[in-house]
Amino acid sequence: MTMTRMTAPLLVLWMCGSLPAFAAAPEAAAAPPAEMRATAIFAGGCFWCTESDFEKLPGVIEAESGYTAGKTPNPTYEEVSAGYSGHTEAVRVIYDPAKVSYPQLVEYFWRTIDPTVKDRQFCDIGSQYRSGIYWQNEGERKVVEDSRDALLKSGKVSRIHTEILPASVFYPAEAYHQDYYKKNPLRYSYYRRGCGRDARLESIWGSR
Repeated sequence: MTMTRMTAPLLVLWMCGSLPAFAAAPEAAAAPPAEMRATAIFAGGCFWCTESDFEKLPGVIEAESGYTAGKTPNPTYEEVSAGYSGHTEAVRVIYDPAKVSYPQLVEYFWRTIDPTVKDRQFCDIGSQYRSGIYWQNEGERKVVEDSRDALLKSGKVSRIHTEILPASVFYPAEAYHQDYYKKNPLRYSYYRRGCGRDARLESIWGSR
């Protein structure tokens, strides 16, 4: 990456703002039982940011940072960040289908990334930061491909490099990466703003 992202307490981060497009999910709502939950897998560059963005969306129960679409079993952060394992940083979104649908998750996801670039997102460069949507059944595949095609047809973006692939093994990231934006809000905000994430999103999608 061109800008060092902190993964340990001694490193220094940059700053960001929050996505203004969606209100925070109500904290008082009880999560549905496990059998009424669904999952979805997305890669949007820095998984701290993708996790934070999805956890602001009503209907999302939680988002878990991890690694997917690679070739090395049980990859470590060091292996992934060096580009050795073939994985990309991703999140597994656990959501309540009664409150938010898979198509809504996909539409939301597009507006949290820059789909026009290949093997990078914002200041983070390399295949480990490529964007992707990893479908888990044929219904999801059709939703994603139709959404991509509609986005291109809209003229909002001229090209899409976000990979669309069948889901493979998702490996949860190390504990210190989970809920990083909550555990280290100041460091996270410095990183996000310094990386230019929200400024670039506004230039693509406009103010929300």
